[in-house]
Amino acid sequence: MNLPILIIMLIFIGSLTHASELGWGFKSPAFHYGNGYSTHVLSVEQLQYNRREDRRKDAESAARAAERDGDNSILSKFMRNLESRIYATMSKQLVDAMFATCDADDAECVPPDSGSANIEGAEITWAKNSDTGEITIIVDSEDGYTEITIPGTGEFAF
Repeated sequence: MNLPILIIMLIFIGSLTHASELGWGFKSPAFHYGNGYSTHVLSVEQLQYNRREDRRKDAESAARAAERDGDNSILSKFMRNLESRIYATMSKQLVDAMFATCDADDAECVPPDSGSANIEGAEITWAKNSDTGEITIIVDSEDGYTEITIPGTGEFAF
């Protein structure tokens, strides 16, 4: 009696079950050209680009640090200070010549009415108007042309 019931149950169970085809695929998009492959390629490319940029920025930073270290050496500081003092002395001499006056006792004194200097390719000229006392300074360089007019010496005081 058990056997016929068992056979009937197997027939019913067999007709209710359905089998499907087994599907298999790679889980990593790096191994096939299916879904997600383009995203994988883009993310790998972005990582490589970021690495290259980081290396380039690190190299630039190291070069700037080496340049700063060179600029802060004692010799560099000395040379900047020396250059500054030389230019300050030259500008003082130029100003002294522009505003030179003669004592009433010195008959041989003739103050200059104009002058010029060439500093690193820039031509600096000045001229004094004997009537008004105005001084015109012209700086002509590769960077441009600048003209400065200083009012007559009698118009202002220090």
